[in-house]
Amino acid sequence: MRADRLVSLVLLLRQHGRMSATALARELEVSTRTVLRDIDALSAAGVPVYAERGRLGGFALLPGFQTELTGLSHEEALALLVAGSRRGAQVFGLGPALASAMRKVVDALPESHRATAAGATRRLLIDPETDLLSRRLVAEEVPDTIAAEIRRAVFAGHRLRIHYAAVDRTPEWRTVDPIGLVTVREHGYLLATRSGADRTYRLSRILAARELAEPAQRPERVDLDRAWQERSTRFRTGGDQVTVLVRVDPARRDDLLGTALAVRAEESDADGRLRLEVTFQDPRHAEWALWHLGTHAEALAPQWLRDSLRHRAAEIATRYGAPPGPATA
Repeated sequence: MRADRLVSLVLLLRQHGRMSATALARELEVSTRTVLRDIDALSAAGVPVYAERGRLGGFALLPGFQTELTGLSHEEALALLVAGSRRGAQVFGLGPALASAMRKVVDALPESHRATAAGATRRLLIDPETDLLSRRLVAEEVPDTIAAEIRRAVFAGHRLRIHYAAVDRTPEWRTVDPIGLVTVREHGYLLATRSGADRTYRLSRILAARELAEPAQRPERVDLDRAWQERSTRFRTGGDQVTVLVRVDPARRDDLLGTALAVRAEESDADGRLRLEVTFQDPRHAEWALWHLGTHAEALAPQWLRDSLRHRAAEIATRYGAPPGPATA
C-alpha cells in the first residue's frame, strides 16, 4: 500500500540521512519514478523533505523532524530486532513487510538508543546460511503471491483452493479448510482439514492457491502447538514403517537416532558397540540412514536391508576399482 511505503520512505531518510532516489527505490523495491512521486506527495503533505543536487546529492529531511512512532523500550526493540532477523517471515512471504516493520522498530527508539540497538544486532547471528561443516541450509522458496493468498485465507477464516504436488503424484486441485501456518527448520506447512480429516501441506509444494468466499469449517480457537504435536505423532507412527536391528559405534549413536523415528530397545555388546532396535519411516529411509553411517554401523536385520546395502557397496567398489572414465571438457 502507498501509505505504508510513504512511512517507510520517511523512516529510511530519518535513519540513513541523505539518500539518492536510486537507493530509496532499491530499499522500497519500486522504480525511481515512483520514489520521485512519493517525495512530491510527502512535500505536499507538509513533511520537510528537500533535495540536494550533485554527485553526492539526494533527498533528506530537515534536521529535527520527528515521527510519532513511540512506545517501545530499548530492550523491547532489541528483542524485536533479533526476532526479526530470523528467516521464518521469508517462508510465509513476509520478507518486505518484515523489513518495513524493522525500520519502524528502530525509529521508535529514542535518539540516544538508536545507534546502540543497531550495533547490538550486528553482534548477534541468528540462523546462518551454513552450519559448522559449511553445509548450506537452504530455506524453501514460496512465491509471494501464493503465500499471500494462503495467509489471507488463514486469517480471514475462508476456504482455500490449492493446486498441490504431493510426492510421486500428479498435482491436483483440492479445497481445504485452513487452520494455521507452521514453520519448522525453514520449511513452511499449512495445517488444514479436508472433508473433516486432518491434512498437512508443505507450502513449497503448493503450485497455486485461491482464497474462496465461503467460510472455512474450523473451530473458533486452536492450539497450533498441540495440533502440530498430534500430527507429528501420527506421522511417526503411520506409513510403511520398518524396524531395524543395528550395531553402531557409540560415538555415532546420536547421528543414528537423529534420523530414526523411534528407539524400541537398546543394549551394549561385549565389544563396546551398541545394539539398537530402531524404527524408520519406510525402507528407503532405513537404507539412506544406514548407508550414511558407513562402517560405523551395521544392519543386523532384516535381511533385505543387508542385501540392499551390500549391493550398493558392491556397485561403488566396482566403480572405483576400474580406471577413471574419459575426461570431459
